[in-house]
Amino acid sequence: MTLSPDEVAGVVDLFGAVTRDELDRALEELAYRRDGDIPDADVEAALETYALVEYEAGDGERLAVGPAAFPTLPDGSEDLPHILDAEVRAPDRAALATAAERRFRADVAQAVDAEDATRIERLLDVSYDLEAWGDVALEDLRERLDDALTTA
Repeated sequence: MTLSPDEVAGVVDLFGAVTRDELDRALEELAYRRDGDIPDADVEAALETYALVEYEAGDGERLAVGPAAFPTLPDGSEDLPHILDAEVRAPDRAALATAAERRFRADVAQAVDAEDATRIERLLDVSYDLEAWGDVALEDLRERLDDALTTA
C-alpha cells in the first residue's frame, strides 16, 4: 500500500507540524488500520514534490504541508490525532518559507547543472506555488530555469 504525496500531506495537516518520528508513528498506525505497510519512499516523494517541507523549529526539525500540496486524508486517518494523542502545532510560517526557499534554490542549481529538463519544468511550476504560499520572491530563479530550458 502506498500513499500519494497529497495523502502524506493530509496526514501531516491533521497535526499542523510534526517531527519525522511523529509522522512515522502516524503512518505506522494508519498502515496497521489499513492492514499494510507504508514505505518511507512515500514521505520522501512528498518532500521531493514540495507537498511537504522540512524546517527548523526551536526544538528540532519539523515537517509541514508544503506549497505544492493538495492535502487529502487517506482512508482511516481521521482519528489519528486522537489515537496518537498528539499535540497539534501551528507551523512557523516564516521559518517554513525560508526553508522552502533555501531548498528550492539548491534544487534549481542541481537541475540546471544536470540539464534535467523534466525537473526544470517541474521546478518552474513549483516556483509559482511557492511564491503564492510563502513570502518569497523567485523571479530570478524562474529566469534561470527559463534560460536553462531554452538552451537545453
